[in-house]
Amino acid sequence: VQLQASGGGLVQAGGSLRLSCAASENTFSGSTMGWFRQAPGKEREFVARISWSSVSTYYADSVKGRFTISRDNVKKTVFLQMNSLKPEDTAVYYCAASREPRTVFGSDYAYWGQGTQVTVSS
Repeated sequence: VQLQASGGGLVQAGGSLRLSCAASENTFSGSTMGWFRQAPGKEREFVARISWSSVSTYYADSVKGRFTISRDNVKKTVFLQMNSLKPEDTAVYYCAASREPRTVFGSDYAYWGQGTQVTVSS
């Protein structure tokens, strides 16, 4: 398994969760890492991405100011801290790796984790 996401769960609106995604060396090293999500009946959408150096991050407007993406290159892990969660954040969250810098397009991500369910109750 090249990407393994974890940390999802059930939380009340306004609560927080921290997702983690552990990666293999060849998948993680030098890669842009991203988080995407897919809600039932909806298309997959971009959430956040971070460059290899962590200098560059980018967020979807819907999560800006509430979510924070970070990475630990020693532990080969990327994180998504989610605060002030809303019911509309309910989805399966996927981590992904890309060799393309600064991309928000799922088609540019070659490696995908299995997904972790996040459910936010109102």
